[in-house]
Amino acid sequence: MCHYCGCREFPLIGQLSAEHEEIVAAAARLRSVMVHGDGDPRALLADLLAVLIPHTVREEHGLFAEIRAEGSLAAAVDDLSAEHDELYALLGAIDTTVTNRLAVLAVLDQLRFHIDNEEYGLFPASAIALPIEMWDRLTPQAATA
Repeated sequence: MCHYCGCREFPLIGQLSAEHEEIVAAAARLRSVMVHGDGDPRALLADLLAVLIPHTVREEHGLFAEIRAEGSLAAAVDDLSAEHDELYALLGAIDTTVTNRLAVLAVLDQLRFHIDNEEYGLFPASAIALPIEMWDRLTPQAATA
């Protein structure tokens, strides 16, 4: 995850980035099982969704809402929101049997690419683009969400 620009100093971005690390770890466990067959892929998929779903809700209703209101990065947020929907659909439809392992691995690759776009694109850009008063509104959400 990004540690170079200082955007994690904003509490909400710090929280979302920490959640990205949890999501990446959960995806890695699922990937390992799909490659090596050493566990229950259904349980690991459920674990992944358990961290992914509240995370995307927090993004959509917090940071993404403020970015849309500010306007300059709204198109990027719309694309990322569409990717959230696509990832949910793909993850909800995947068959975690070993015979479908390439499809599962492809979805996990897509999830990682999505996270990288947020970490190295949207988060640093939003730290610059959003005015301080918007961050002031977002900060209590990070502490209580």
